[in-house]
Amino acid sequence: MNKKVLVLSASPRKGGNSDTLCDEFIKGATSSGNICEKIFLRDKKINYCMGCGVCNNTHKCVQNDDMAEVLDKMLDADVIVLATPVYFYAMDAQLKTLIDRTVPRYTELTDKEFYYIITAADTEINNMQRAIEGFRGFTLDCLSGAKEKGIIYGTGVWQKGDVLNTPHIKEAFEAGKNV
Repeated sequence: MNKKVLVLSASPRKGGNSDTLCDEFIKGATSSGNICEKIFLRDKKINYCMGCGVCNNTHKCVQNDDMAEVLDKMLDADVIVLATPVYFYAMDAQLKTLIDRTVPRYTELTDKEFYYIITAADTEINNMQRAIEGFRGFTLDCLSGAKEKGIIYGTGVWQKGDVLNTPHIKEAFEAGKNV
């Protein structure tokens, strides 16, 4: 069965290491007949959550930005890929902001499959676990029926393009192919 795959790339730089792994994941997923879309968060206007609480009753955010469109696409997807560079052992601000802004409809994000792509200059996977725990706090602890399907650890990459000469490229392709 073909699946709808939504890749959320939170890299602040196009063609950055985590963004490159997103593209490889998509190549793999489309080679298996899946329908893929990548949203490059830097190109979207997604404001911080204001904590006003209006959405608790209306299930709609009062802010007029691109988040409603992104959230609709998340709801429509079968598979969601969350991708971020790791800064100071955590996901970057772009992705955390997006996660915070799912509040109006997060209870509707049910039965989704999740993949995580993270990149860092650090070479130790253990040092990236705080970022993974941030993903899991959202997906596994807050979303009904969420399934963690895979993690691509893009370790040891610092400069843009470093990931191209690593086995992480093949890992991302294979993960996408096996969606």
